[in-house]
Amino acid sequence: MNISILTIGKLKEKYLLQGINEYLKRLTAYAKVEIIEMPDEKAPENLSDTEMEQVKQKEGERILSKISEDTHVIALAINGKMKSSEQLAEDLDKLATYGKSKIAFVIGGSLGLSNEVMKRANDTLSFSKMTFPHQLMRLILLEQVYRAFRINRNEPYHK
Repeated sequence: MNISILTIGKLKEKYLLQGINEYLKRLTAYAKVEIIEMPDEKAPENLSDTEMEQVKQKEGERILSKISEDTHVIALAINGKMKSSEQLAEDLDKLATYGKSKIAFVIGGSLGLSNEVMKRANDTLSFSKMTFPHQLMRLILLEQVYRAFRINRNEPYHK
């Protein structure tokens, strides 16, 4: 299985990079996982609704340019579907069973994802009704993907 995490913004925090690198290393036993960072759109603090949509549009174009037609896209969104770890594991297992070997998880920038990216998504995923920094979501997502592979292989992992 080839898993891409498409994300807006560059990660600078060492503590997050250490955690992310640890899970990337652990995941090599299960899948090929890559993180594709794209630059965020520079914008002033106080944006109008129109300007916010333009920022999301430009970031969305960058994201969509990295997704091939045969990729199953899961958009992370606060209004997405909430799932348990076991449900995510089951979803990934079903995708593998039905020959969907390319999966892309999409993490938007601070303003979220464009309508075009949401339309392209095959599924949505929410980790909480709370808002998390998109940098932290990479680590949380990788941990849950790792947990899903452990669950699917009946391998022990802390609960």
